[in-house]
Amino acid sequence: MKFYSTRNKKAEVSGAEAVCRGISDEGGLFVPQSFPEFSSEQIKAFCGEPYENVAAQVIGEFLPELKNELPEYTRAAYSRFDGDPAPLVKVFDKTYVLELWHGPTHAFKDIALTLLPYLLQGSKKLLGNLSTTLIPVATSGDTGKAALEGFSGVGGTAVAVFYPDGGVSDLQRLQMITTEGDNVFVSAVKGNFDDAQTAVKKAFTDTELKSALAKLKIELSSANSINFGRLAPQITYYFTAYADLAEGKQIRFGDKVDFCVPSGNFGDILAGYYALKMGLPVGRLICASNINNVLADFISTGTYDARREFRKTSSPSMDILVSSNLERLVFDLSGENDELTASRMAKLKEEGVYSLTPHEAEAMLRVFAAGYASEEEVADTVAEYFDEYGYIIDPHTAVAAAVAAKTRDDNTPVVILSTASPHKFAASVLKAIEERPTGNELKDLQKLEEVTALEVPESLINLPTKEKIFTDCIELGDVNGTIIAFAERLGKK
Repeated sequence: MKFYSTRNKKAEVSGAEAVCRGISDEGGLFVPQSFPEFSSEQIKAFCGEPYENVAAQVIGEFLPELKNELPEYTRAAYSRFDGDPAPLVKVFDKTYVLELWHGPTHAFKDIALTLLPYLLQGSKKLLGNLSTTLIPVATSGDTGKAALEGFSGVGGTAVAVFYPDGGVSDLQRLQMITTEGDNVFVSAVKGNFDDAQTAVKKAFTDTELKSALAKLKIELSSANSINFGRLAPQITYYFTAYADLAEGKQIRFGDKVDFCVPSGNFGDILAGYYALKMGLPVGRLICASNINNVLADFISTGTYDARREFRKTSSPSMDILVSSNLERLVFDLSGENDELTASRMAKLKEEGVYSLTPHEAEAMLRVFAAGYASEEEVADTVAEYFDEYGYIIDPHTAVAAAVAAKTRDDNTPVVILSTASPHKFAASVLKAIEERPTGNELKDLQKLEEVTALEVPESLINLPTKEKIFTDCIELGDVNGTIIAFAERLGKK
């Protein structure tokens, strides 16, 4: 399987190289030159299979050079989860929630980021790469801790996480700044997530930074979903969700299923689009936005316009105006036109806006639907799910549930992707179900358990008492210097 860049199809690499490099030299994202297809019989065979077995098969189609090692990798990664990594729960008629938060940091990012270290190490071994891989991460909340948890203590790697100051939940911040390990670093940055993400993306194409790191025998790679090694594991749970529905006789094989995905950086829903391209009977992919509804507007109009007010919400992981993974979809819709994609991304950077052709926009609407939820609708949906169905959801999942209710086809089953444990946003959930937050994170966790009977994970109970190791807050212009300083410390250890 070969990959090439969305901005330069001549930049052809192997799967192992795509995983190690993360992003192409000119800033494009690596995509497969072709997509493997699973037959209906192959998808049927996923019924009853352990999650790790399905993951090894799906990912192995993209990374055949690691096919022999993948069963070992997926077993090791998903042994860290509390049972099934992606259980499907029926909430009410033809409405299901896919719980993706049973990993070590209680967010869906764990499904990819517990596995990525193995994919990276295996790929480096294949390529004979002996350098240390340093992974700068911009996070809107969950990716940062999942990357820190996945890579902490992993030989030959290091992680530097940058999060927007005041732009993540208190619990997310505590999860990150209390992380232990000689190969990890965390800092707040002054600005929003888009600012942090732009600064980190610039680092990958900064020749002076790369040269300075090369002298230290360190190279950069990515753990954000711009890295295909991060994106590929997310495809798995679309297949397992469909197999679970069929095995439970909720659908017949071949029936189409809609998926509603709370979307910020577009990686999670893009994985569903790739599952569709691989033969999964997907009906519609419903893109659910919060009031920073740049993605919902794009799908509805065909114009991506980031020139709008940035608003902080109760679903901070979705507070994003520049969605990196959308580039892969735009590339696909353009007929894989790398020059056009590059010009559109340049226009977005310079002017904050670009548009699809009418033909491309029409093709997108054949697969995607979209909507957004106001803060009031999010709170009302959390309350409704608890009061009516005895089921508790976090604000991100509530965005998707609210949008699903407004956009769904009543004749088609819909799977709502649940991306974070309700405990990670305890205060918001308590407010929504008309319980007064205590103002203390630990007490809020305990109160949510008392009210909902949803047991608090031990790792979260102990969080407020852990040492706050990383307390820096830097200017955006200091990101590269901070990366170099961290790299120099790594070289001395």
